Amino acid sequence: MPAAVDAVTPPRSRWGITWRVLLALLLGGIVWLAVAFDASRSVDEVEIVWFWAIDPAIGLATLAATLALSRRYPVPVGVATAAVQIVSSVAFGAALLALGSVATRRRWKEIAVVAAVDLVAFKIANPIYSVTVEGVPWWVQVPVLALGIGMVVAVGVAVGQRRALLAGLRERAETAEREQAARVEATRIAERNRIARDMHDVLAHRISLVAMHAAAVGYRPDLSPGERQEAMRTIEENARLALQELREVLGVLRDPSAIAESPDPPQPRIGDIAALVEESRAAGMHVDLVEAVDADPPSMVVQTAHRVVREALTNARKHAPDTRVTVSLAGEPGDGLALRVTNPAPLRPGGAGLPGAGLGLVGLTERVETAGGRISHQRRADGGFELAVWLPWSA
Repeated sequence: MPAAVDAVTPPRSRWGITWRVLLALLLGGIVWLAVAFDASRSVDEVEIVWFWAIDPAIGLATLAATLALSRRYPVPVGVATAAVQIVSSVAFGAALLALGSVATRRRWKEIAVVAAVDLVAFKIANPIYSVTVEGVPWWVQVPVLALGIGMVVAVGVAVGQRRALLAGLRERAETAEREQAARVEATRIAERNRIARDMHDVLAHRISLVAMHAAAVGYRPDLSPGERQEAMRTIEENARLALQELREVLGVLRDPSAIAESPDPPQPRIGDIAALVEESRAAGMHVDLVEAVDADPPSMVVQTAHRVVREALTNARKHAPDTRVTVSLAGEPGDGLALRVTNPAPLRPGGAGLPGAGLGLVGLTERVETAGGRISHQRRADGGFELAVWLPWSA
């Protein structure tokens, strides 16, 4: 099986292959010329043929095989090129190139095996050329050869460390980019959900008032001209407010920077819940408000309670328009704010028949949980509906 290619090894470019070939040919050519200028030996016909034809051919073939196979079979190629250089001076450069390739992997057992074979091969004299080193004892030759091999290994290890560092930086950059894209997408989804909730809260409340007044005008022929005119005025006012609020939401969709540039709208206060109740009463609903809150709760608590009451009254207008709705508020700092909205079963099954998205209670649950509160809703034994919410209110 071929050895696994290091994951951090980059693909070779045309220039990368070119400088490797030139370096290997330069080193092999130096050794080859050193053999040619060795005047201390006799030269026969076999040696001349080997030197001028076979030696370069073997060296070039070894270099080509090293470039093609060193990444798939690093250790076998390193050992083979070390052995080949015994009979081919030109293969010396390919042997060093293979050793450096193994060193870039930074696997010390592999490096030790190939370096040991190179050291032995460098020490063995080519039997065809009979080259000898006069006057240099072996215990000097071996350290010098080991030093040269160590320099090649050091360069290879440094290159491998640099590759690993660049690969790590590249991976971290890609991971950060993916995480940033995920955060942007999550923010985009959260913003779309928030806008959808706002559109539901705003438009459902206003449109239900318009529908209720329109139904009253259509089904109550006994209304006096003044009552009919008042109902039409209420329809017009709520329709205009719905359009205005829809325009504001769509403006944010077209230009998200408008959120940062526009001032925050006035936040509701606890007394505005009574205004909601009065608005529903004016639309013809039967609503009772039981309030036992002396202080003003925090802004987030009041805003959440305001939206809960608004959604509950909207649902009552849609599904139980002929019932009496009871809104109860009670709480104090330290105990939290308790809110309860109840209504009996509608007299007319099916309610007012107004369409709904089915997301009102889902949106309320998200808002209440975001504020740190609890919410529950259930059908009562008499067929009515009950919505209970508790919101934290620190002392």
